[in-house]
Amino acid sequence: MVWRPTLPTKDNNVRLEVRKTYKLYIGGAFPRSESGRSYVVNDAKGKFLANASQASRKDARDAVVAARKAFGGWSGKTAYNRGQVLYRIAEVMEGRHEQFTLEVAASEGLSASKARAVVDASIDRWVWYAGWADKLAQVVGSSNPVAGPYFDFSLPEATGVVAVLAPQDSSLLGLTSVIAPAIVSGNTVVAVSSYERPLPAVTLGEMMATSDLPGGVVNLLTGSASEIGPWLASHLDVNAIDLCGISDAEEARELEALAAENLKRVRRPAAEDWSESPGMSRLTQYLELKTVWHPIGV
Repeated sequence: MVWRPTLPTKDNNVRLEVRKTYKLYIGGAFPRSESGRSYVVNDAKGKFLANASQASRKDARDAVVAARKAFGGWSGKTAYNRGQVLYRIAEVMEGRHEQFTLEVAASEGLSASKARAVVDASIDRWVWYAGWADKLAQVVGSSNPVAGPYFDFSLPEATGVVAVLAPQDSSLLGLTSVIAPAIVSGNTVVAVSSYERPLPAVTLGEMMATSDLPGGVVNLLTGSASEIGPWLASHLDVNAIDLCGISDAEEARELEALAAENLKRVRRPAAEDWSESPGMSRLTQYLELKTVWHPIGV
């Protein structure tokens, strides 16, 4: 006897749910983890949501390669153009508002109205940082008085590849609040999402792939920050690392020690209210100031 699947009809109304295994987002593509590993993602009540790829150190290295490859082109764009791209991300998020709301509500155990407010705040944050793109040089840079026939300017430049161990409790707003300020100034990012709440991050990656953001500017890994963090902290082609997703003080100190090998900029973990106004600190965290002297009259 041959078994044949039962198709849903108006009489039996049977349909099997398509259970997803979400991929990583590296270099504008969606590869599976090279390790072949995945893990179960449940909602705040313990109900199955999906499977997520569990990134390995090889995936982290691949993401750094993609971020470095994208850095020249992204940092070379005009500040105005980068602002346009970030605004486009906000536009696409607005179009997928309902999906983000459902995922944030399930992941963080929020009511529909509170989840909707989180998504609204996340979209508004992309718009806020987009507006800073072509104003950052005027606020951070300067024209310096010197004793001599010279023009002297200090100009902000992107640091390079920034690794981000994203907040574990705020799956979308927190993630947005650490990625957007890093890329608006020309950096590229390798981010490790919240381990228990990765779905909003994965959807953000899917959305970025269909926006104007060049592949490799943002790379999103799902998995354990404690496993992937040391490989990013010690990677010699990573220029800075944000430890906001690390809650254990001893673990954070170990990652700082690893980051010191090539003098990475390190943002230490601290308790943050992601709903508050972000201010300037994250905008200036991953900038270098280049001072240029030019003779007057030449």
